[in-house]
Amino acid sequence: MNRIDRLFGILILLQSRKYVTAEKVAHQFGISVRTVYRDMKALGEQGIPLSFEPHKGYFIVQGYFLPPVSFNSDEANALILMERFLAGFSDKSITQHYTTALNKVKAVLRTSQKEKLEKLNEHIKLQLPERLTNDVEHLSVLQNAISAKCIIEIDYKNNKDEVSKREVEPIGLIFYAFSWHLIAWCHLRNEYRDFKVNNIIEVKCTDSPFIKTEHMALNDYMKLLPVNY
Repeated sequence: MNRIDRLFGILILLQSRKYVTAEKVAHQFGISVRTVYRDMKALGEQGIPLSFEPHKGYFIVQGYFLPPVSFNSDEANALILMERFLAGFSDKSITQHYTTALNKVKAVLRTSQKEKLEKLNEHIKLQLPERLTNDVEHLSVLQNAISAKCIIEIDYKNNKDEVSKREVEPIGLIFYAFSWHLIAWCHLRNEYRDFKVNNIIEVKCTDSPFIKTEHMALNDYMKLLPVNY
């Protein structure tokens, strides 16, 4: 990657996050931290309003906007391929949002790129086993609840087809054993529980903040699972 492409890539990375550390940039682009400092200085000299906050990283000053990002054919092709995988590794809510986002990508492509993309779309198929068919629409709501740290109410059906109503504090989503699992602190059981998302009948966000002040890291919970990661 030449320097111009790298600087543009760094700019895109800065747009995608609130803060980006020099170490993160160095790792992603395979350069030294010293080179990152030089690149950040170069971006500043080009009029990009960068700032730095200790222990957090670099960020673009709020209010600065870049023109729409253009995509090359390889990047657009990768997004088309991922659309196929979403059918088996997400649910209807995520698929809908991804399709909307992909349409925005297509909107900035040149006409010739759009034509190639449509032809490619017709020649990529994914055969999925029935167990990966997801008819629920919960993942988007669960994602929002996790990021907002708000309590949710769920109607949950266990393996014995017994339905119970739970009030939980969601800390994360894990995909294992070919299913999405919600990891949450259950107020009823007063412990962390693993809820298979496909067994959630209904989910409602209460907009109430977590009651438990500290939660275990999702990575720590993953170590308790009978799965090798």
